[in-house]
Amino acid sequence: MAEFIIMPKQGLQMTEGTIMEWLVGEGEEVIADAPLFEMETDKLTISIDASISGTLLKIIHEAGAVVPITEPIAIVGDKGEDFSALLDSIGAPAAAAAVAESAEPVQIEEAAIETATVKAPRTGRVFASPRAKMLAEEKGIDVADLDGSGPEGLVIEKDVLDYVLNPAQKTAATPLARKIAELENIDINGVQGSGVRNKVLADDVRLSASVSQGPIQMVAPLDEELIPIKGMRKIVAERMKQSLGEMAQANHRITVDMTNSVALREQYKAVGRKVSYNDIVLRCVAKALTEFPMMNSSWTSEGIVLKKYVNMGMAVAIDQGLIVPVIKNIHLKSLDQISKESSELASKAKENRLQPEDYSGGTFTVSNLGMFDIDGFTAIINPPEAGILAVGKLAKQPVVIGDEIVIRMMMQLSLTYDHRTVDGAPAAQFLKRIKELLENPMLLI
Repeated sequence: MAEFIIMPKQGLQMTEGTIMEWLVGEGEEVIADAPLFEMETDKLTISIDASISGTLLKIIHEAGAVVPITEPIAIVGDKGEDFSALLDSIGAPAAAAAVAESAEPVQIEEAAIETATVKAPRTGRVFASPRAKMLAEEKGIDVADLDGSGPEGLVIEKDVLDYVLNPAQKTAATPLARKIAELENIDINGVQGSGVRNKVLADDVRLSASVSQGPIQMVAPLDEELIPIKGMRKIVAERMKQSLGEMAQANHRITVDMTNSVALREQYKAVGRKVSYNDIVLRCVAKALTEFPMMNSSWTSEGIVLKKYVNMGMAVAIDQGLIVPVIKNIHLKSLDQISKESSELASKAKENRLQPEDYSGGTFTVSNLGMFDIDGFTAIINPPEAGILAVGKLAKQPVVIGDEIVIRMMMQLSLTYDHRTVDGAPAAQFLKRIKELLENPMLLI
């Protein structure tokens, strides 16, 4: 019996998802618990497995569609089954094909799938789906040479296959350039590209056409590109605006002598135990939070919620934006455990393998930009948390100790806190306590 496949909810705050790529075509076999499509949430791009087996009778929402959670996106059933009643139940066009005629994948001419929407030429980094990257690497292909047919020029698996199988696709060109070349009966392979890596742009084809038809008419290059606000970028923007709009955010800064923490890390390193400076910071912040519970709270309409546990968020920069994986119950974990878990979460974030439970439930966040040579910065609180600690770079500096000037390893910390929940003095004491722990890490024992 035919059934709907719906947009799944991945995480408590998810309200919609973007279909990035269908991994099974209409008429092809669907296997339960096998990948069916890739979707982008507000946090990451993940592969979604099929909930049932059968034949993919109908794709209701194509790649690139933004779909609310629980809304039907496809129909799976028996080969040849009539699914018109299901389409009628959601008001889908009846002409879409009420009966699956064949299980064979439909071959569509490239011209039929070209979009009429004018896209600005792609520049800089080229984005590709995980499956496309894997196949391109296997075939020895640079994804930068491919035309992405997915949303915002995303390179999907089909683009890689087309590049391998179709010799005519060997010349890198934008979809609009290929469409114009087809209409003007121009061989795209003979057009000199002016884009990145000699990619053929629409203006290149127009120029080629004008040369063959008469006097050259120069076309002004496009100097702007419109990037749609969607997915992770949209959510980050909304949450940062919400944070600054709703909270009374205040900030304290302090400079920390990290010499003893550096020595501690060297001691771990000498016995083959890998611990980063950020791991030591996380451990110290976790201990301080147990001593200053108001910094580990949330402001709500009903009152201030004190958390009896510490779930530490660690900000990680990825290609799509910023994501904050969470180390759960960090106050109960050793430095070795924190090091292992933080490394695993950072790797999963960069490889797009995080699950919703990996980045939800945080009570406080640490953001470290020291690796980018940043002295110090002010971070924005991640709602509904009460604070965030910004960590700057570790560097040698001259310091006055007694009557002498000595060289010490120094680092700047910046605490942003919600002044509705925490007053200035307790926030300062909390930051001072973190400084004490970092300067005397033996206090952690």
